[in-house]
Amino acid sequence: MADRTRTRLLNALKSSGPQTAADLASGLKVTSVAVRQHLDGLLQDGLVDFDDQKGSVGRPKRVWDLTPDGHKQFPDNHSNLVLGLISGLNEIFGEEGVDKLIAHREAQSRKSYTEAVGKAPDLRGKLEVLADLRNREGYMADLVPEGAGYLLIENHCSICAAATACQGFCRSELNLFKDVLGPGVSVERTEHQLSGGRRCVYRIEPAA
Repeated sequence: MADRTRTRLLNALKSSGPQTAADLASGLKVTSVAVRQHLDGLLQDGLVDFDDQKGSVGRPKRVWDLTPDGHKQFPDNHSNLVLGLISGLNEIFGEEGVDKLIAHREAQSRKSYTEAVGKAPDLRGKLEVLADLRNREGYMADLVPEGAGYLLIENHCSICAAATACQGFCRSELNLFKDVLGPGVSVERTEHQLSGGRRCVYRIEPAA
């Protein structure tokens, strides 16, 4: 049970971002005392850290978040292998070879995504299908309505190592979403993990 609670705490911080112990206890439906005990253990292991945030009144609020080592607890599609392959490809074929690899991956994804998304009747339906596809690929995706459109939130980057080595992967993913959803839809990346964000967020709405 203890290991399960640790895992749930890590998942909650990964998917919802920084939270207080009380917030975590409420979301996981366990006692605050139990949450604090597990957080202390995760702190000792270097997987979480906290920030005491001062409010206008009362005592500072202690907010917990994952450390870089905490984020590494989530799969990144065999990062060492990916980095080695990209490095080797670049040495043998140069940047043009890496660009061709990215274009090939994008074309494959475009084909499968388009087939799946095309069966949905409206934008919301298309985005629900897209979020499901991304979840299957390990992106921990959520779809949140906002204003006239939606936010597609990816709480984990399952290709983070590859994208860090070559940001062409990030450009490719943005282009992929635009192509799959079509010219009548606006897609804008508003948060970017490799630019210092906790996650990647795409604002998606009907084009003006």
